[in-house]
Amino acid sequence: MKLFSIILIAFAVPLLFSGCSENGVPAGPITRVEAEIEGKTFSVSERTWPRLAKVQGSLFADEITTIAAKVPGRVVEVNCDLGDLVEADQTLVKIDQLEYELLAAQAEAQLMQARAAIGLKPGDPVEKLNPMNAPPVREASAVLEEAKKSVERLRKLFTQGAVVATDIEAATALESVADARFNSALNSVREKIALVGVQTALRSLAEQRLHDTTITAPFKGRIQNRTVAVGSYVNVGQPILELARLEVLRYRASVPERYAAEIQIGLKVMLLLDGQSSRDVKITRISPSLDAVSRSLMFEAEVPNADGLLRSGSFAQADVVLDDQSQAIAIPASALVRFAGVQKIWKVSDGKVKEVVVEIGDEEEGQIKVLSGLAEGDIVLLDGNAGGAGRYRPTKDVIAAPGTKSEAEAAVPPATSGTPDSVRPDSVMPALVTPATSGTATTPGTTQAALGQ
Repeated sequence: MKLFSIILIAFAVPLLFSGCSENGVPAGPITRVEAEIEGKTFSVSERTWPRLAKVQGSLFADEITTIAAKVPGRVVEVNCDLGDLVEADQTLVKIDQLEYELLAAQAEAQLMQARAAIGLKPGDPVEKLNPMNAPPVREASAVLEEAKKSVERLRKLFTQGAVVATDIEAATALESVADARFNSALNSVREKIALVGVQTALRSLAEQRLHDTTITAPFKGRIQNRTVAVGSYVNVGQPILELARLEVLRYRASVPERYAAEIQIGLKVMLLLDGQSSRDVKITRISPSLDAVSRSLMFEAEVPNADGLLRSGSFAQADVVLDDQSQAIAIPASALVRFAGVQKIWKVSDGKVKEVVVEIGDEEEGQIKVLSGLAEGDIVLLDGNAGGAGRYRPTKDVIAAPGTKSEAEAAVPPATSGTPDSVRPDSVMPALVTPATSGTATTPGTTQAALGQ
């Protein structure tokens, strides 16, 4: 059985590649005719295509602050919660004030005591107080003056022989004592004046601690986190709230090292948010150094968010416009054929349509940037899906390059007169035709019919 199959195949194969004419005369060898390709063409040219650097990053709050307790105590009031919008100086949390009110009253009383010790009336400024006018100083000053006059009188009497030297020495000693007491009284008053300053500072400190029991918002923003409730006891420095400023967000991303020299403040950044909405912003900050691990340069761009629609932490893609006047070759999207990960176009050259693999870049408004594979002035089929390998047949609808009338037609040689129009196939596959020995061209259908005979 196997031997019979081999013999049958050996006789059938030659029949597939041979034919017979109508009168039984064997036909000649089969020839191949190129397919003719029709369609509009265009001339490849350069156009303005901004040079971009594609990056990925995230949105961050303009400012995030952790609000902590400045004084210890028990929380008695909480006026905000997660996500609330608060204004600057708005009261957020209150701590029990009773103890701090008592401390403030104590400090006020001690201040009044210190002022009264030096003769200051309520409301009198301590700066205008003259220590020499203080009662203790005036008393010591009078005693000192009397001691000095006593010494002078005794010296006059000593010249007259009315007193002895011992009396003068005793008076002089009393004068020295009076002078020491005067200086002591003066220093005591000055000390009390300084004590008034100390008590004034202590009163201010007590009032500040009382004021710190009310925690307010340092700026307008939204509550990002709350860690206390009514009844909680907080210590100094314990975090209570997190507040984020979201009126302006910061888009933070990094570019590869090869773009580092071109990144400048003020460059346009086209943000793509949520995969749909887009916003144009500008670079406002650039890191002074590259990341040693990723070899990238970080930058920031401020994103207005007055409506509050954008959220901190959101992912965003962006295109950084490095050069908005850059030139590049671009082709219509209809000319590109994508198949199995390969991008190609059909190029017309020397009257032939050939497949050319290209490397593409960005796509914008129906145009695709070509990185390699094409040069300016090349002729390409406008409809890539209708293209194929073969001979190009010019049509009336040829999009010529600027300055030329019909380069595509000029590139196509005239058709040979020996090939009838009926031989042109509709597909891009070549047709099988027998030589014109009997004056009749045979299409693939007639060849199969001949095999059937």
